[in-house]
Amino acid sequence: MRLVFFGTPTPAVPVLHALHDAGHDVALVVTQPERRRGRGGALIPSPVHAAARELDVPVRTPDRAREVADELASLDLEAGVVVAFGQLLPDAVLGAVPGGLVNLHLSRLPRWRGAAPVERAILAGDHETGVSVMRIDAGLDTGPVFNVVRTPIGDDETGGELTDRLVALGTPALLDVLGALPGLEPEDQRGEPTYAEKLRVDEFRLDPSDPADHLARVVRAGNPRPGAWLVADAKRVKVLRAHAVPGDESHASPPYELRWPGATLQTAAGGLVLDEVQVEGRRPMTADAWLAGSGRRRGSVPIS
Repeated sequence: MRLVFFGTPTPAVPVLHALHDAGHDVALVVTQPERRRGRGGALIPSPVHAAARELDVPVRTPDRAREVADELASLDLEAGVVVAFGQLLPDAVLGAVPGGLVNLHLSRLPRWRGAAPVERAILAGDHETGVSVMRIDAGLDTGPVFNVVRTPIGDDETGGELTDRLVALGTPALLDVLGALPGLEPEDQRGEPTYAEKLRVDEFRLDPSDPADHLARVVRAGNPRPGAWLVADAKRVKVLRAHAVPGDESHASPPYELRWPGATLQTAAGGLVLDEVQVEGRRPMTADAWLAGSGRRRGSVPIS
């Protein structure tokens, strides 16, 4: 099948490779423009851009997707695939692909439409999620669904780990749908929708006035991005892994402290044990190793 592929971040790369390996003719890849990153401010192509170059597939990086509508209409495409492209696709683009655009969306629609479905599912304490293969329409993840693959969310699964697993689960389902087009008809979404708003860095600051089990979900959802964090002894520390334990409620009020050894933050309900942290400019390490290396005596570190 002759396709256009819309995608940008790392999780979209294995889907592009799977389409290529399955023998589909990916005529064009559309991805977000290069961004300046790092201290030097060098322009860095998106992961999908880099993968397309390796596969020798033409790439376009429009500021707005509508800029490629005329080119899409000229390519004699049969369908398109979208995986985490990062823009809503306008009618001009939808109309330029006669067979329609199929999206691999990392939630069990209509739950968690929007930008951050994996992280929002973890933050909400969902026990189950899924991946939906859907036809894109003009709305925000409102199109009819071809197939849904359901899966439980692991108790310790991070946002990055769950994303990778959902992509692996959904890619075969996507290939099956493409193989059945154009005769396969999707079904309208059923149920009450919820919306996965874009993640904000400030909502991943660990607030000890919240219960420990909630903070543990914040840590899981924020790994690898945007990262849960706190300010300990006037230093910003990213928390990569943590778990909740029963705590001493007599210490569940300001001023909050990180007690060690054990690297345990007493919260409003329970203790949050910091398992792995990263201080700015340093490599990830166990929280106890960081505290021991700080030169501070055993006892506690103030959290602000």
